[in-house]
Amino acid sequence: MSSDGSKFAPDYSEGSFWDKIKNYASSAGRDAILMALKLYYCLQSPKTPAWAKSVVIGALGYFISPIDAIPDLLPVIGYSDDIGVLAAAIAAVAAHIDDEIVAKAEEQLRRWFG
Repeated sequence: MSSDGSKFAPDYSEGSFWDKIKNYASSAGRDAILMALKLYYCLQSPKTPAWAKSVVIGALGYFISPIDAIPDLLPVIGYSDDIGVLAAAIAAVAAHIDDEIVAKAEEQLRRWFG
């Protein structure tokens, strides 16, 4: 992923994010979905600076992108690259993922996974 997230930014849209989550939540697993949700809510926050939003858009664009280093159709290992990109983005923007963002992500996760 490029440092500014521009390579995968065209793959990101809110609709495609929710489609990916809906269609792959059970196969991607709780951890991947929780990371994606934290990044999504970080992106939505007006407190998140533009540089951090760029990182988030790049990571979510990679997660959504049909072009993948390891195809998501492969059980378990298919999401390892996605998880790595999401984790790197979380680390990069961690200072902007506040308690409110974490609470929103965890609540949404509970709605889906129980």
